Parts: sequence; structure tokens; C-alpha cells
Amino acid sequence: MRNIIIRRPEPADTPVLHQFFLHVIQDTFAKEGLAELVDDQQHEWTTKKQYLAADFESQGQKRFFWLAEDGETEEIIGTIEYGESNEFIQKTIMEDLSNCPEIGTVYVHPNYQGCGIGTRLVKKMLTTLEMKNIPSFCLDSGYKQAQLVWQRKFGQPNYVLEHFWGTNNHHMIWKRDFPFQLKE
Repeated sequence: MRNIIIRRPEPADTPVLHQFFLHVIQDTFAKEGLAELVDDQQHEWTTKKQYLAADFESQGQKRFFWLAEDGETEEIIGTIEYGESNEFIQKTIMEDLSNCPEIGTVYVHPNYQGCGIGTRLVKKMLTTLEMKNIPSFCLDSGYKQAQLVWQRKFGQPNYVLEHFWGTNNHHMIWKRDFPFQLKE
């Protein structure tokens, strides 16, 4: 296993992280057969850049990122963040989620996918949330490949919005309480 460093981002990482986000978003859309949805990719990229800026501006209070770096090459190979649950999750769950942040921006560079980087980032984030005495968390996904991973790690979703993105393209939402044991 490579030497992977998990650390907080620094403002100097911003340009590299912006390019990393774009690369992973474009790769994900292509793998999902959605490469033609350029406006959606742009929207997702803009949102992730805003989340990163919110982390720096609030010193981790509004959004909080971890990133994974290859210790040999110093290349950023993964990210994860948490923050206020998105409006979509709030409207679907319809309960007070003020103390139930959303885990998101779990991105792993395509060359490193399937190597356990995402799992290490999720474990680090779960530990972070537990240490902050946060009682629960949620996450959502409309990507089929990610949904398979999340179902393996978090179990079945609490909410499945069938055919939300078209025939057989569902949207899934998980809400979990601490203590929580991530499945390997």
C-alpha cells in the first residue's frame, strides 16, 4: 500500500483542488454515461469550489475538508467534506437536520479508485464527526457506481427516489446515527 497522507487542505492547494474536482467530475459523468450533461458538470464543479472556499473562510465551521495525498508524489488523490445537509436531502427527509451534517465531495482520482482511498477518507471523516459529538450524518447519491459502494459501506439507503434521474436511475439518501460501524 502506498504511503497516503490525509490532511486538511491549505489555501495554496486551491488551484490543484479545483482541477482535481473537475477531473473527477468529468470522469464520473463519463462513466455514468452522462458526459453530454455539461451544464450539470459545471454546476457540480462550481458547488465544490464554493464548498472549499467556505471551508477556508469559516476555518472549517461551515464546510470541513480532508484530502488524501500520495506521500511519494505529493499528488492530491482524494477528498471528502462535510457541511450543512443540502436542500434536496432536507426536503426529502423532512426533519430537523441542523445537527446532522451531510458527508459529500468523496472524490477519488480515477487512477486510485478501488485502492481503499475513499474508505480511509470516510473513516477519517466519521472519526472527525464523532470527536465533535455530532449525533448523526447523512449522504446522498445519484451515481450508480457510488450507490453500489455506499450500499456496501452503509447498508441500504433510508430513502430511494425511484427513477428520479430517468428510467432505472434512482437517487438514494442515507441517514445514520453514531455510534456507527462502517462495513468493510
